[in-house]
Amino acid sequence: MNHKDKHPRISPINLDEDATINQIAKEFKNSGVFGAGRIAKAIDIFSEMLEKKATVFLGIAGALVPGGMKKIITDMIRNDMVHVIVSTGANVTHDIIEAFGGEHIRQVPYSSDSELREKSIDRIYDAFVADESFMKLEDNIQPIFTEIYENNKDSNNILAISTRQLMSLIGEKLDDPDSFVRAAYEKNVPIYVPAFGDSILGLQLWLFSQMKKIYIDDMGDLGEIQRSAWDSDLAGAFFLGGGVPKNYIFQSRLMSPKTFDYAIQITMDRVETGGLSGASLSEAISWGKVDQESRMTTVVSDVTIALPLIYSATLSRLKKSD
Repeated sequence: MNHKDKHPRISPINLDEDATINQIAKEFKNSGVFGAGRIAKAIDIFSEMLEKKATVFLGIAGALVPGGMKKIITDMIRNDMVHVIVSTGANVTHDIIEAFGGEHIRQVPYSSDSELREKSIDRIYDAFVADESFMKLEDNIQPIFTEIYENNKDSNNILAISTRQLMSLIGEKLDDPDSFVRAAYEKNVPIYVPAFGDSILGLQLWLFSQMKKIYIDDMGDLGEIQRSAWDSDLAGAFFLGGGVPKNYIFQSRLMSPKTFDYAIQITMDRVETGGLSGASLSEAISWGKVDQESRMTTVVSDVTIALPLIYSATLSRLKKSD
């Protein structure tokens, strides 16, 4: 039997100067291999998640806001493409910094990181943020903490609050339409930050707690996301990077009799270290987080390259099907 009679052919990617995102996605699928093929599969899986009304759990790790991904995450929320978010503390911190008028900058000339320290500029690979932006965060967030505390403390002047509640109350106070924290508040999309203390925002809350009694209710968060996972007939996980958000999402389905029906991860981490950020999605079958029937793909890529392609092509496909 001729091989071409039973195996799809790898088609050369063929694009012209007027190629649309849909045409690029189609060519990636026709090629079907390497990174292009995996991005095409991610578009297919993400589209199916949304078409079948699965609950989409989005994990946000890495420096995605300094990397320019904030508006895409915001648009995903506004377009009902994500229903639960688990984020690192850093990403919500940097989102809130921009909402308060701070900024992330690029093309800062420097000869050494010591020189940047002298200039009060912090570096995140080739993105930068000046200390004055963190000062804006402190100047604006401390009054918000005070208001949240005064409106929600108990009779003993103690406030125990989950990160989901805290992010919603902060989001309500932000006046930035591009903020994903604000968008999540408006769309009633919960944001969980399980490693809240591992961030400048966490440090700011710690400073506040030196004057007022305020505690993060970790078990409140855990119970809520478990209920969301239990109540979802179909559930999809979309991981931007790995870290704490990846495990926090995956473990939410462990207490239910169901697994995740879909899973997409974009990562550049390797599997050989045994760390979760580089772990294959098929490894999660052994834990009961997904099963053999789950639709899954791993895109080995920088999130700032792959996510815009996957988001744009998926959105275009869904709009065409309306």
